[in-house]
Amino acid sequence: MCFSAQADLVAGVVIGGVGLDALRHVRRPAERPLAALPVVLAAHQLIEVAVWWQAHIPHPVWRSAVWIYLAIAFGVVPVLVPIAVGALEPVANRRRVRWFTLLGAVVAVVLMWAVVRGPIVATVESHQINYRVNLWHGDVIVAVYLLATTGSLLLSSRRYARRFGAINLVAAAAFAWLNQNGFISLWCVWAAVTSLGIAIHLRREGGDDLIRRSVPLDVAPC
Repeated sequence: MCFSAQADLVAGVVIGGVGLDALRHVRRPAERPLAALPVVLAAHQLIEVAVWWQAHIPHPVWRSAVWIYLAIAFGVVPVLVPIAVGALEPVANRRRVRWFTLLGAVVAVVLMWAVVRGPIVATVESHQINYRVNLWHGDVIVAVYLLATTGSLLLSSRRYARRFGAINLVAAAAFAWLNQNGFISLWCVWAAVTSLGIAIHLRREGGDDLIRRSVPLDVAPC
């Protein structure tokens, strides 16, 4: 993330609280993957705090933090996002979204193989962390990654999901254009911050559901 370890720490704690609130407002099993996203992304930001502290912690601990950070970014997020979207879709649209889960799984395998094969580098450059992984046709892999994560949102039958996907796609393109070296970190913190919308959505849906369930009681004859 840009700025500092302290900024990552604050972001992780705040988004973690948001995630716990989202989990509290889950009403059905299909919402659990969506509610889990802020929790995963909050942990992601907290792990990056250790990456910032390279000069102050034992090297094996720092190296493990880099590995776990990349494992979440490369191995978990591209699969979890389309799973979360697909779980909320009606059966008629679920198969179409499922293709993005498969695409995300393929991308995750390719990216994680690059991490395992190495080398991987994480360097603090000014106010950002630059993660470098030796990828074959890296630009293509990144494009497919974004397709897996934002494509499922854009093809959702739910209007709020399509809007969310469009916003994320524009943001990702802007980050890639403005700062290629810090793209991974910037994209991940953006995803964490925008997960606020997930908690708001679950709260709103929970309130609407409560209203819908209370209406028959209000209008029922005595």
